[in-house]
Amino acid sequence: MVWEKDPLVQKVCELYDQISSLESLKPSKDVNMLFTQLVLTCMPPSPIDVTKLCKRVQEIRFKLIRLCGEAEGLLESHFSTILGSYENPLHHLNIFPYYSNYLKLSLLEFDILKKHCSDYVPIKVAFVGSGPLPLTSIVLASFHLTTTSFHNYDIDPSANSKALQLVSSDPDLSERMFFHTTDIMDVTYALKDYDVVFLAALVGMDKDAKVRVIDHLAKYMAPGAVLMLRSAHGARAFLYPVVDPCDLTGFEVLSVFHPTDEVINSVVIARKVPTTKHTVENPKLPNKCSDIDMFSPLLNHVNLIEELDIEDQLS
Repeated sequence: MVWEKDPLVQKVCELYDQISSLESLKPSKDVNMLFTQLVLTCMPPSPIDVTKLCKRVQEIRFKLIRLCGEAEGLLESHFSTILGSYENPLHHLNIFPYYSNYLKLSLLEFDILKKHCSDYVPIKVAFVGSGPLPLTSIVLASFHLTTTSFHNYDIDPSANSKALQLVSSDPDLSERMFFHTTDIMDVTYALKDYDVVFLAALVGMDKDAKVRVIDHLAKYMAPGAVLMLRSAHGARAFLYPVVDPCDLTGFEVLSVFHPTDEVINSVVIARKVPTTKHTVENPKLPNKCSDIDMFSPLLNHVNLIEELDIEDQLS
């Protein structure tokens, strides 16, 4: 199929032209309208393979992901400021328009984690790229991992300042939520302390940057620790970067999940493989990219989330 002539691709390119011509990506009527149209266009399950797009559309996709990231950051900053003005910010999280999405995504990620780590509850979790509105950490800490400590990493000091303001008045979360202003590439042996590391979708905005972060985590995470990443599938790859299983050198990929409802991100879970004196520091896993279609389901129910274990697929 010539994807460039696909109506969906043409619509995405039209929306890119409109979004890129905006004077500002701060929340406004026009910004909200255009990004809503973009999300609704990319949300339905689609067989599109973004890697097979022509160079021009590939460039549009890369630019669009960056615009989405910028707009998302501005939206979260805007609502974090509003929430921070309340005496008890956590009581008002539902004013954020995508709060219900985070509730669903966090429940999905918790269920995935529980399936693959049923024998223990994580003591320390790191979230890389937490931002000014760290809803995943807040939701997981509040409802699912209620004794776990969360260490949130963001390179932006203003983002961490806003995030800290949200939890500082809560007697429980203020004791279990920590914020580190640093580039994760500068964090080394401290990464061995975490049972689980979450990597936000927009940390590493292109393939090379994403792989550099993953390689860094593979080098310093503890053997057996779990890495949870957010990816994208089908047309949703116009909104977020894609993580392929073969990008996860040094990890055993356990499962890939492709939601088909309003939860946009796919979820990849992997386990850090042990290293020995007789192996290189980041051993190369068998290339599973050629098998990716085997675990990329097209689901026929909007709220169904199907899990496909890679090991089962390869057996």
